[in-house]
Amino acid sequence: MNLIDAITLEVADTAAAERFYATAFGLDTQLRLRTAQEPTTGFRGYTLSLTVSQPANVDALIEAALAAGATAIKPAAKSMWGYGGVVQAPDGALWKIATSAKKNTGPATREIDDIVLLLGVADVAASKKFYVEHGLTVGKSFGRVYVEFESGSSPVKLALYRRKALAKDAGVAPEGTGSHRIAICGAAPFTDLDGFAWETSALAAQS
Repeated sequence: MNLIDAITLEVADTAAAERFYATAFGLDTQLRLRTAQEPTTGFRGYTLSLTVSQPANVDALIEAALAAGATAIKPAAKSMWGYGGVVQAPDGALWKIATSAKKNTGPATREIDDIVLLLGVADVAASKKFYVEHGLTVGKSFGRVYVEFESGSSPVKLALYRRKALAKDAGVAPEGTGSHRIAICGAAPFTDLDGFAWETSALAAQS
C-alpha cells in the first residue's frame, strides 16, 4: 500500500508558515514546508480537511486559524452532513474544518481526528484507476463523484473529488493556473493525471 507520510506545501515564507500551522492547528510532522518555486493563481486544485468530533471543535480551530492570520472563506455552518467551514491560510492553502456530528458532546478542544487531502480531478474514475495501479487501495467509492483510499497507518488520508465540485464545496471559483504548490510524500515518486506530484518521503527512503 502506498501510504502518505506527510504533505509538503510550497510557501513564500517557511518561518511564517511554520508559526501559523503550529499556532492554528498544532500540526508538525504531518506537514512539511519549503520555499515556493513556481507561480500559481486562483484555485490550486485541492483542499486539506481537518475532521473533528463535534461542532465546538470546529469553531475552536477556525477561531485559532483566524487569530493566527487565516482568512474566512466559508463561515462555519450546519449542513445535511454535519457542520463545518473553510479558511485560507496565509500561504494560500484552503483548509476545511468539519465534523459529521450535529451536537456537542463535551467541552471544546482543538483535537484533530483526521487529516484528509482532497484532490480535485478532471475524471474521478480515471484517477481512481491510476492510483490503484500505483499501490493505493480503495476504501469508499461513489462512482465518478468521490473516491476515498484506505489510509492504514498513514497520518493523512487521500480522497478524489471532481474539481468543480471541490471548488464549490470550498467556496471558491474553480479556475486556476500554475503550480499546485503541494507535494505528496509517499513510497515512490510519480505525477498523477492532474499534475499532482508524489515524492519519496524520508521515511520511505530509509526503509
